[in-house]
Amino acid sequence: MADQPLIKLHDGNMMPQLGLGVWQASIDEARKAVLKALEVGYRSIDTASAYKNEEAIGQALQETDVPREQVFVTTKLWNDDQKNAQQALETSLEKLKLDQVDLYLMHWPCPFKDLYLSAWEQMIKLQQQGLTKSIGVCNFNEAHLKRLMDETGVSPVVNQIELHPMLQQRTLHAWNALHQIQTESWSPLAQGGQGVFDQEVIKSLAKKYGKTPAQIVIRWHLDSGLVVIPKSVTPARIEENFKVFDFRLEKPEISEITTLDIGKRLGPDPEKFGG
Repeated sequence: MADQPLIKLHDGNMMPQLGLGVWQASIDEARKAVLKALEVGYRSIDTASAYKNEEAIGQALQETDVPREQVFVTTKLWNDDQKNAQQALETSLEKLKLDQVDLYLMHWPCPFKDLYLSAWEQMIKLQQQGLTKSIGVCNFNEAHLKRLMDETGVSPVVNQIELHPMLQQRTLHAWNALHQIQTESWSPLAQGGQGVFDQEVIKSLAKKYGKTPAQIVIRWHLDSGLVVIPKSVTPARIEENFKVFDFRLEKPEISEITTLDIGKRLGPDPEKFGG
């Protein structure tokens, strides 16, 4: 297994740059996917209470030979639980069969509810209690992030956002970087490569490097300094998605993929979602 890169978060904790996402996976699918991923060499698993498969991660962690301290586990605070983050995390930990997660993320800002600041204050306390090593957010725009930082003095270590070649969010990515917030890409392959895998630049790079289009796109995320969590429950694809550490894209090739950005959002708009 090639050495996979670790990212140092601004709180001093380390996070693998490549992980497995389990969105939309059933409990059985997620358990099998996590076991396969750990066998292949993944050391980061991303779930959420809203995915309703945290139990599967707990089962897989009990079954695997990989020691707990070697696996970086992320779960998320759902929108309906923003008033009671403590209870939400304790429920997640129970399902995961863990005393602590490595990263707890607020899933959406839900600006119309205007609870994300108080939820963040609760998450700071959860970190202080040792229930999570690190805290971060998902789908936050600059204004949401700035408010958290201005009001609490504590900035998220990670902002997990929809990011793929068709939606690169470069301004937000740059703002995150300026404030030492690691950008993490969800839906990194644009939900199965919608409109991405058939792009000429992706196809020609796949041919050049003897890789699949998915591997080229994952490598683009890595070479762009992003943390990336491709989701799959297919054993062959889980393995394929991890075989990306034996090559790197050249700078002009990264720039060429940059031209694919058309602002195509496949998921909800963070300003409107969660009401």
